[in-house]
Amino acid sequence: MLKKQNALKPVRDDPFALLNRCHTISQEIFFRLTLYHDLLVRWQSRINLVGPATLPEAWQRHFLDSLQLLNAIDDPSKIIVDIGSGAGFPGMVLAICGATDMHLIESAGKKISFLKEVARLTDTKISIHHCRAEECKNISAGIIISRACAPINEILSLSLTFVSRETTCLFHKGKNYAKEIEDAKEQWLFEAAIIPSVADTQGVILKLTDIRKRGI
Repeated sequence: MLKKQNALKPVRDDPFALLNRCHTISQEIFFRLTLYHDLLVRWQSRINLVGPATLPEAWQRHFLDSLQLLNAIDDPSKIIVDIGSGAGFPGMVLAICGATDMHLIESAGKKISFLKEVARLTDTKISIHHCRAEECKNISAGIIISRACAPINEILSLSLTFVSRETTCLFHKGKNYAKEIEDAKEQWLFEAAIIPSVADTQGVILKLTDIRKRGI
């Protein structure tokens, strides 16, 4: 049974404590995340990586929101695919924090440049794919993750080439997640577990398993 978690209040002056209230990380990992955070702030002035209003609370709104997925991943050595990675949330955070076979899929060239610079600066082993999800071939994903990318039905359709009944999906969703599940089940069959977000009182993490397309 999934343990219900309550959203954490911001710890504005101590992001290390904030993150560790969700998942234990070392000082070395936090140093690398700090390099990532600082790079995000600098690049945001040149390209739109995240919503400008979220930048002052980036530790909670982006880093904590990403980190919480580790609590739902049973084996961080599985192939993990982040669809529509954008500025690297959640995939880059998970790679820095211990996911060892992470693939980021992003179609925007400027964001690809940012992701490569984060990986270089933080010394993170990661695979970055400059393409659309439906164009990305030859990946057999154990876990698919996506944060604010598209509705469930669309994400599953985009990942059709690498999703299977053995794949687990972890999707960040807002308060309308129930309607998205209902719409997706018109074309897909799956089991869904709902994990309350620790970063957003109205958000959830949807954990989908036993995924297959209707009629196949």
